[in-house]
Amino acid sequence: MGFGAMPHDSAAYCLEQVRRFDRERYLCLLFAPEPARSHLLALYAFNLEISKIRETVSEPLLGQIRLQWWREALAEFARGTVRAHPIAEALSAAIKGRPVRPALIERLLVTREADLDDSLPENLEAMEAYARGTSGALQQAALDVLGEKSEAAHAAADQAGAAWALLGLLRAVPFQARRRRLFLPADLLAKEGVEADAVFEGRPGPGLAAVARVTAGRAGELLAAARRLARDVPRSALPVLLPAVFADIHRQRLVKVGFDLFSPKLSEPVPFDALRLALAGWRGRY
Repeated sequence: MGFGAMPHDSAAYCLEQVRRFDRERYLCLLFAPEPARSHLLALYAFNLEISKIRETVSEPLLGQIRLQWWREALAEFARGTVRAHPIAEALSAAIKGRPVRPALIERLLVTREADLDDSLPENLEAMEAYARGTSGALQQAALDVLGEKSEAAHAAADQAGAAWALLGLLRAVPFQARRRRLFLPADLLAKEGVEADAVFEGRPGPGLAAVARVTAGRAGELLAAARRLARDVPRSALPVLLPAVFADIHRQRLVKVGFDLFSPKLSEPVPFDALRLALAGWRGRY
């Protein structure tokens, strides 16, 4: 994979991070032309960096400091100053001359502040707002990096990105439970009589499955809405929309295990995932 005009060491670092920790997006961006791949790598590596802040700080204030560091670093790009950080160096090169809307980057940072608060989202709408503010905003920023201005493409990216994030949050429940954290709609948990301690202890039940069913159902609706726009979405936007293929795969796997979020089958590798993605890409579908 070529690295375009960005520093080689910085680009190589981003490549390693995204390939290891965001494999699905990595596979999708392989459908993008050069040098767009390296530009998308920088953006996705930035997303990884801010998404893991909660897991790497001992208290919320330290997380706020790190997010503010990134706000300042991004502001300095406009003045031609780049901090000595591999992702900052790569991101600066990636967005140079490309109109990535600052509002999308700020939305990512603001939404990531929610990671520092262990309170539950009030309802599914709040959970979806988080999904749109993270993955939805990221996928729209990725379209900006590609120079894609289609309104239909941006609307589809927002919806498909949110669906991908909702399903990712469901899949992350066992991981978060081991850290005594839970990010599911409080009203649905209360309605189904699901207690946080039971989830933390890895005791799934019909109530938790019901919450997962409703959440996954909303993800399915978002995917359907994104695909209804397909006729108006240019093929050049496909590399950013292909994560919808993986979202559908994960939704179907949840159905097969009866929405048991603790099923070992959900953590197994997806058979022929790269082949299934390649087929979708060849067909021009997401």
